[in-house]
Amino acid sequence: MKKILIANRGEIAVRVIKTCKKMGISTVAIYSEADRNSKHVQLADESFCIGAAPSSESYLLGDKIIAISKELNVDGIHPGYGFLSENAAFVQSVTDAGIQFIGPSPEAIHLMGSKIASKQAVEKYGVPLVPGINHAVIDIEEAKIVADKIGYPVLVKASAGGGGKGMRIVHKPSDLYSQMKTAQSEAQSAFGDQSVFIEKFVTKPRHIEIQLIADNHGNVVYLMERECSIQRRHQKLIEEAPSVVLSDELRKAMGEAAVNVAEACNYSGAGTVEFLLDADHKFYFLEMNTRLQVEHPVTELITGLDLVELQIRVARGEQLSFTQSDIKPHGHAIELRLTAEDTTADFLPAIGTIEVYNPPKAEYIRLDDFVYPGYTIPIYYDNMFAKLIVWGENRNQAIQRMIEAINHFEIEGIPTTLDFGRFVMQHPKFVDGDFDTHFIATHYNAEERANQDKTLFEAAALFTYIEFNDNKIPVIANNSSENWKKRKE
Repeated sequence: MKKILIANRGEIAVRVIKTCKKMGISTVAIYSEADRNSKHVQLADESFCIGAAPSSESYLLGDKIIAISKELNVDGIHPGYGFLSENAAFVQSVTDAGIQFIGPSPEAIHLMGSKIASKQAVEKYGVPLVPGINHAVIDIEEAKIVADKIGYPVLVKASAGGGGKGMRIVHKPSDLYSQMKTAQSEAQSAFGDQSVFIEKFVTKPRHIEIQLIADNHGNVVYLMERECSIQRRHQKLIEEAPSVVLSDELRKAMGEAAVNVAEACNYSGAGTVEFLLDADHKFYFLEMNTRLQVEHPVTELITGLDLVELQIRVARGEQLSFTQSDIKPHGHAIELRLTAEDTTADFLPAIGTIEVYNPPKAEYIRLDDFVYPGYTIPIYYDNMFAKLIVWGENRNQAIQRMIEAINHFEIEGIPTTLDFGRFVMQHPKFVDGDFDTHFIATHYNAEERANQDKTLFEAAALFTYIEFNDNKIPVIANNSSENWKKRKE
């Protein structure tokens, strides 16, 4: 594989290009008219304008991407995530064109792309499922019977797609009909498929996912877990590895269950199996993402593995060079997604021009980005522009280092999630590991933000006083005020 086309944009395109360069592989970037000056275009060996700014006229034009690949004698196509990365028809067309798709087979993508079909498939392998019904429900009377049997609250969920679309929580029987109709309408509009199913709504859930890598020779290895419970509107904002709540026994059980999911669809390449973990530490299969995940860097930092390189090697037909017993993670990693949105206004998306952009630099900081001073955030795509990732010898050190990195990140011109990240890192519930997917709804409000600001202001005042009174010796509590001591050193 001597030349790879990256069928994507932004930070993931830059990320793939960097690994290709390391491996001595030439790269081809595609870009829309809105991305003409984007960093991935500048870094690639060759670049090609794919079309107008809207993704439907550019990054989603599968036939045109394949035609460009054939014209430029491309050996493989890396899809990144989003866009066509989980489009089974596109993968089949790539394969039919004699080009290697760097990812799983179209059959695996198709199977795992349906929440109903995937649940039916993994159930045969003994993978735990949330109580409910694993086939499409259309009749409201059947829905009522199912909901009454498993008990309220229940979750009505679209079979296709993700990102929280076509998903409704129903707390009482009188709301079931209207919420089911709303979910079906959203699913039809977003995915062209109104199929929904019903399952028990897990209270106080944590979102834990297992990273897998599988070759074409029957070898599957799980690369630890990622904690992804800090979310807004079912979309992740902060991820870490490993999870603070998993015991070695539970980690092994979830890892082996993830391997069974891979075997259920004859999986190949990098993939992620997502689970819900309830308050009693029982886990349930949620879905499988048949691609690289946005949060893959935290896994790379604790394992020392390059997941993009592994994807390429698997696509070239190579066997994995390691086994499960070789995976010995070291340290702790945390990722903060940097998006252009006003976190104090219900995470309202924003556009604008970055006037100042001066990220922090340290050996324990990794930044995956594609922007620069003068870059304008376009309205056409997802508003994530960077990922700030830190590594530490342990979780506490990683948290402290993330706070330091946030405090030294200079950016002006757009609202960002930096302040939100600082809030989370300093919140006692996060520090103690006592949180779930409702963290933002429960804790990120004006009152708690004000209380935290007041606490930190008082801590700063205390250290200022001590600094000018040498005879005073402070007693430092094991809480967020330590962050100020750290900054003073």
